[in-house]
Amino acid sequence: MKVYSALYLSATLVPVCNAFTVISVGKNRFSINIPLFVGNDSDEGEATSAEEVTVIDTIDVIEVVHEVEDEPDKVATGIVETSRILQQLLMVAASTDRGQFATKSQKESMEEIISQLEAKNFSEGFRRPCETTEIEGTWELLYSSTQLFRSSPFFMAGRAVCQTDEEAQNYDWFCDMHRAALAVSEIGKVRQIISSDRMVSEFEVNVGSVPFLSDFTPFKYSGGLPLTINGAIVSSADITPTNEGTAWEIFMDKVEIKGSNIPFLRSILDDERVALKSRSLGSLLEENLSGYSNPCPIFETTYLDESIRISRDQDGKIFVYGKMSDDTEQTEYTSVEADFGLLGLLEGLNDNFFKFSI
Repeated sequence: MKVYSALYLSATLVPVCNAFTVISVGKNRFSINIPLFVGNDSDEGEATSAEEVTVIDTIDVIEVVHEVEDEPDKVATGIVETSRILQQLLMVAASTDRGQFATKSQKESMEEIISQLEAKNFSEGFRRPCETTEIEGTWELLYSSTQLFRSSPFFMAGRAVCQTDEEAQNYDWFCDMHRAALAVSEIGKVRQIISSDRMVSEFEVNVGSVPFLSDFTPFKYSGGLPLTINGAIVSSADITPTNEGTAWEIFMDKVEIKGSNIPFLRSILDDERVALKSRSLGSLLEENLSGYSNPCPIFETTYLDESIRISRDQDGKIFVYGKMSDDTEQTEYTSVEADFGLLGLLEGLNDNFFKFSI
């Protein structure tokens, strides 16, 4: 970008020097505050040094003419290219159910797409994202190159305990087997709620509460009932930006079960005393196990715009989030009824078949 070396306003000369203050910068224009000088009599085209003029006042200049060589075309091309890459990313994320059913080739393709976004972000002046207010808010997981629950700081802390590559591989295997063992469950919303110093992970799941009746009856086929067990695993942690401002150091705090719809158990789970206070447990281990320290995993932000955030854990595993809102309050699950969903089922039957007025 080339800015004119001097700006003439009527009969006064304003040399470009350190005396002016930029108030705001917009596309192809500046808004600045400039000292107003009175100079010696000279031809309009003759240069006048800063020493030959006297400051008499300051004025606000809303528009300053400047020359930008091919900038509009470059900006437009960059926007179109970024939009194209984001479209590819979202298509793969949607078609693979957030990466859960992605093939090896799809994961490789997604890695390439994300690498392009990360490269563009840094080339455009991407700096210290974890210190900006733009990163605060409610983010939903759109894609992961690993198990979705590893978006939780609890599982990141579990990985950080591993000291060797072999231990890390064993932990990956454990996470895969953990998901396989819970294959009958369906993963719902996976969120990260980010504030200036806190991360709350919400992992919603549901599972059928009444099994296939053919397992217990002589009938050749009988389906289950549309009743489910619902709940959210909520993990909370403190976050501190690293010195570079591109990542957080995560200090795990506690794990809670929220919004369970299991009668009687709900009141127990809502009690703060039954929360898994992993930080306190870690402190106890530090005091009694030589060489153990509370894990503080690093979670890096490699791309950030107003709607998309891309993060990587310490192994480079990818997590893509979409920003839902600027809200930094965690979800309230008090409205969830502890009835296995039976009330909703009865209401649906009545509305669609029986039509009783209640």
